[in-house]
Amino acid sequence: QVQLVESGGGLVQPGGSLRLSCAASGFAFSLHAMTWYRQAPGKERELVARITSPDSTNYADSVKGRFTISRDNVKRSVYLQMNSLKPEDTAVYFCNAQLYAIAYWGQGIQVTVSS
Repeated sequence: QVQLVESGGGLVQPGGSLRLSCAASGFAFSLHAMTWYRQAPGKERELVARITSPDSTNYADSVKGRFTISRDNVKRSVYLQMNSLKPEDTAVYFCNAQLYAIAYWGQGIQVTVSS
């Protein structure tokens, strides 16, 4: 079955960096786009970054120039490098794979940006 497992979250000070990872299994990883979403308390889930296959990327305006999405098809993983973090980046971050008509989600991982 499809599994997406996020790691790498935590607490970081404003201006700091974190790297999120998402390990995927159960589907042809290299053939599908992968997406990071986030959901802050009291807000709707929003798209953060997407990477297709081959590697075309797009980002939410709020993270352009600070976040970088990448993938390693051999390791079946997608990454989100987050730099210059701001308190408003605080959220639960989710890894997503849209496999035709079905959306698969990881369990989510907390990122907290606070001094």
